Formats: sequence, structure tokens, C-alpha cells
Amino acid sequence: MTINIQEETDVPFTFPYEKTAKDVICFVCDDLKFPYEAEVSLTLTDNAGIHECNRTHRQIDAPTDVLSFPMLSLERPLDFITLEADMDNFNPDTGEALLGDIIISVEKVTAQAEAYGHSVLREFAFLIVHSMLHLFGYDHMTEKEAALMEAEQRRILEKMQITR
Repeated sequence: MTINIQEETDVPFTFPYEKTAKDVICFVCDDLKFPYEAEVSLTLTDNAGIHECNRTHRQIDAPTDVLSFPMLSLERPLDFITLEADMDNFNPDTGEALLGDIIISVEKVTAQAEAYGHSVLREFAFLIVHSMLHLFGYDHMTEKEAALMEAEQRRILEKMQITR
């Protein structure tokens, strides 16, 4: 598995955030039984950086906590059956499936952890799990989708023993 981590801002976390990110991404891939080696990019930025990205890609003129840019076209969550039919889903140099990009605002991680009364590590892990579910085709546009995605987030974090 290839996990590319790019820091566009200083990261003040007091835990090994690169290891945490890699552990969470690998855990989600294993837990959801992704059948291929994968490539994921994670960018850690500030509120200004994620604001610009949100404005550019989603036409929303505000900062957010996390953005997910899936590379796979899945008709349903975890629908991996047709991936091999489209070689664009794979890095030609490594053969790894290109899952997509995750962008996280470090400032939002810290602020939300404080607001929700849990650790910065828990918030960071939660945002990665949330984003990985998007990369695997989950969404929260309807109540039914949101309920399914929220249940998966809770289940994965509990299984990892990362709780509030």
C-alpha cells in the first residue's frame, strides 16, 4: 500500500499522526475487504488551504474539515467487482488501485476535538475513516445513506478502539 502524506502547514499534533493516518487507512482497507493493494494521498492543510480547495472544487466558499476526492467510480459502496475492467483505476507503475485524495484541515481537527470533547487523535482518525468511506463509495446525501455511513464510522472506530 502506498500512502502519500503531504503537509501544507505546520502540524501541531502531539501524537504520531503519520503513523496514525497510515494505520487508519490500512485498517479501513482491510476491514472493508478491499481486494487490491491501494494508493491514497493525504494532504494536511490549514483553513485557508481547504477553503480554497472547497471553493474551487465544490463551489462552496467556506472552510471545511475534510474533503474526499474518490478516484474509483463505484455504483454502490464497496462494489469492487468491475474495477479490473477499467485499467484507469490502477497506477500503471505499481499496479495499485488509485483510491483517491483526502484533504484535512489541521485547524478544524483541533477545533472540533475541543468542541466535541474528545482527543485530537480521535478527531483526526474519525475524519480519515469518514473520508475513506467516501473513497469506497459511501455518501451521506440522504438520511438512509447518512445512517449507513455513520454506523460504519462508529463500527470501524470502535473496532480500532478509538473512542470518545
